Amino acid sequence: MALVLSYDGTDYHGFQYQPPERGRTVQGEVELAWRKLFREDVRLVPAGRTDAGVHAAGQVVSLKTEALIPAANLPRAMNNLLPRDIRVLKAERTAEDFNARRDARWKRYDYLIDNTRIQDVFCRLYRLHEPVPLAAENMRRAAEFFQGTHDFRAFAAAGATARRFVRTLYHCRVTAADGLVRIVCVGDGFLYNMVRIIAGTLISVGKGKTTPAVAAAALAEGRRAGAGMTVHPRGLTLTYVEYGARRPSEIFPDLAPNEWEEAGFRNGQGRKQG
Repeated sequence: MALVLSYDGTDYHGFQYQPPERGRTVQGEVELAWRKLFREDVRLVPAGRTDAGVHAAGQVVSLKTEALIPAANLPRAMNNLLPRDIRVLKAERTAEDFNARRDARWKRYDYLIDNTRIQDVFCRLYRLHEPVPLAAENMRRAAEFFQGTHDFRAFAAAGATARRFVRTLYHCRVTAADGLVRIVCVGDGFLYNMVRIIAGTLISVGKGKTTPAVAAAALAEGRRAGAGMTVHPRGLTLTYVEYGARRPSEIFPDLAPNEWEEAGFRNGQGRKQG
């Protein structure tokens, strides 16, 4: 079975289950609600293990269950037991071997920046506040370097357990309007803190502390010291996970088709998670 979850990660110690003394987790709350509802212990497998403070609008989890409830009725039943900052949006019966992480074709993450002098109090939990005006055009130029298939080791946090660092970003784009700067990253997989480091690098470019060329050099040379800081998790949302053959631009009007998307989907299928 697969569940699509939405959650506000502000009050959680990330998605992945942790010992209770370390704090609440999204996985812990969902598994507890399932246990109360069905008297059954399940283990969720997420499409991505979001960190503490990171949000999700379309997290997908897989689980094995003996429960016979119709999938259409499951969201309402679960939401009656879950905290108000976690919602089950959809449930679907899947093949027995479906794995939400392994079978994902691509994911979309959005990082939001409140680029106004005075922070918008109503968005403070979901956007990074950066009062210094950002040069969006320079950020766009730098973002273009990240598109394509690269070794992203310079954009992985220390302590990452990945054995390979090559990932493909079909889209990395920056938009700015009315004080909101949005960084969109769409790819076949992501390293630990990769999007937050990319966002930190683009912010440094936007503030004039570095240049698009320096960001490109960090990527090419694999130098973590050449990339930007790991920005706060509050601005990051896991927006969507795709399991079929649809291209990002087919689903999201804000993403125009480009050469990297064309190359990745030329045979009608996106590349599976590595």
